[in-house]
This record gives sequence, structure tokens and C-alpha cells, in this order.
Amino acid sequence: MMKYNWLTVNATRVVMVAAVVLLMQGCGFLKSKFGGKGGKGGEVGVTNGEITATGRKGWKQPTPYGMVLIPSGSFIMGQADEDVAATQINMNRQVTISSFYMDDAEISNHEYRQYVNALLADSVSTLGEEEIMSKYYPDTTVWKNDFTYHNGDPMLEHYYAHPAFDTYPVVGVSWIAAKHFCKWRTNMLDDFRNKEGGYRSFGFRLPSEAEWEWAARGGKNGAKYPWGNPYVANGKGCYLANFKPQRGNFDADGYPYTAPATAYSPNDYGLYNMAGNVAEWCRDAYAENTNAIVWDMNPDNQNADEPRKVVRGGSWKDIAYYLETGTRYYEYEDQKRSYIGFRCVMDNLEGRTASARGGKVGGSSKSKSSKKAAKKV
Repeated sequence: MMKYNWLTVNATRVVMVAAVVLLMQGCGFLKSKFGGKGGKGGEVGVTNGEITATGRKGWKQPTPYGMVLIPSGSFIMGQADEDVAATQINMNRQVTISSFYMDDAEISNHEYRQYVNALLADSVSTLGEEEIMSKYYPDTTVWKNDFTYHNGDPMLEHYYAHPAFDTYPVVGVSWIAAKHFCKWRTNMLDDFRNKEGGYRSFGFRLPSEAEWEWAARGGKNGAKYPWGNPYVANGKGCYLANFKPQRGNFDADGYPYTAPATAYSPNDYGLYNMAGNVAEWCRDAYAENTNAIVWDMNPDNQNADEPRKVVRGGSWKDIAYYLETGTRYYEYEDQKRSYIGFRCVMDNLEGRTASARGGKVGGSSKSKSSKKAAKKV
């Protein structure tokens, strides 16, 4: 009997407290405390001598032009097929990646040219023309220097300069230059937002090795290639990427050297050429024992003392092994090659996935289709 009365009393108390809360909310008491507009000064976070600060108004994270939203998730990182040579430097492990935006294609010649032109117009007094041309301007001589006894003259003379290659990925750019491009791109966007009275962006940067691999798989956990398994050609015999087919029939995939940045079909996240065309710089320093030194939540090995930087994705001059999503290799940060380019990413802090902010995974209102239209003008 006593137990019944005790339960009844407590239940009554709960109902009464709930009724009081609803009454206070209906009368505006709770709104004045937590809503931020209970009196004068609510917009700055203090009202009638009390803290009433809530979220500041006017903030939203728009999808950057030419980027797609990559959702957060967890996957088994590492080699997706048997490979004895890579077993000790790319062992499988489960990692978790936060959501981010990524360029849906590699940075093109014409996009990179905007950066170089801006440096020559605005930064000669601080950097010096010699530094700009030697460090940040694409090295066109890579088309001859990378290959012995190779007729690279036509590419040397025309690849970066001629309009015919405007939409092709920029090459001859070092890791240092790619990182500087990201900084310039960030400053340009933030300057505009500042003039418009907006908040700063989260900044463009190179992707981490783990982010790159997660994006390349396109949601296909365990996929050998960005399009899935296990072949490099479709049912009609058409190659799915720009690489070195067979024993050196470079033209078999449709392009003897690089291809336009939006050639071939994108993966399920809407990303073009995550395998082949040009390999891509990642932010990480290279280490054979990466698994032992990085965390499994957003792994990122930033080591300024290590000049070797991770390169992913394979290129037009590589065999199919280098196109695999799990294959990792490196190049020195100051080296420029005819087969290495890059793309940028930006953190997404509004939500875990696209659905959290009402968007579409892998979709963008300013996707590469918009870029294609703009480039045709």
C-alpha cells in the first residue's frame, strides 16, 4: 500500500512539473531565457543582465563552386586486393572520416592560371617574380625531363599555355605550390565574404590520404577501383580511366597523355578521375608505418620534417596497379612531374552527412556540370 502511494505521489509531481514548464514556455519565460530575444541586448547575447546567447544569425555553409559533399563514414582503409609488396606498408584497418567537400575534378590549367596571374599582379613586391616563376609557375619542361628520349616538345610548348588544354588538369606543380594555391583560394573567398559582411570560410586545403581514399571509393567499401571491382574496362571493352593499358598502348583509352578533367564517368560521389589521368598530392607526409603512428579517427600524418608526401590515384603513364584505391606511394614535396596534379577539399562542419543539411550526398548546385557550361562560354 505504501509503495502504491509513493508511486502515485511521484507520478503526480512529474505531471505538475511538466505543466509548470509548459505554462512558463507558453508565457514566454523560457523563451526569454533561451531564445535570445527576451529584452534589450538579446542580439549580443546578454538580456536584462543575464546570458541569453544562442546561435549567431546569418551563418550557413554553402557548397563551394565545383565541389561535392562527401558524407562522413567508416571504412576499411588499405589495399583492396592481394599485393605482397604493399602488405607491410598498407595494412587494412578501420578508420572513420568526417564529412567534407571535395573538388569534383582535378584543378585545371585555366583554374590554376587564375592563381598564377593573381600572384604576378599582386605579389611580385612581396614574393618576387623569380620566386613566383620558379616555385609556383607550372614547370613545362617536365614533359621532356620526366622521360628519356621522348619527344615532349609539343606538350612543353602548348600544354599549359594553349586554350586547347584549358580544361585539362594542371601538372608540373609541386606539393608546396599546391598547398600555396589552397591558401590563395581561401584568402580570395574570405576577402569576398568579409566585404559582404559574412563569416570566414573553413578554408581550402589538400585532402588527407584517408579522406582521399574514402572519397575515391565512392561509398563502395572494399572497392578495388572507384567504379568497383574488378576490371578496368566495361562490358563493351571501353576503358574506364586514363592510364597505361596492356603493355603500353597509351592511346587505347582514348587519350595518349592526359584527358580533360571531366573525362570518363564519375564515381558514386560525383568525383571524376579519382583513378588515372593525373596522380594527386595529399596533405600527409609519407611513412611506411603510417598505421602505427596515426589515429583511426580522421587519420592525418602532418610532418614538416618529412619531405616525402603521399601521392594517390595513378596517372596516364601508370599501369593499373597504381589506379587502385588502396595503392599508396610518394614524391618529394619540391618535385614537379608531368603526371601529378591535385584537387582541394574543405571541411564540412554543419553536419555529419549531406542529409543533415538537406543536401544530396555527392551532389552540388555548382557541380562540374556548371563548370562545363562555364568553360564553353
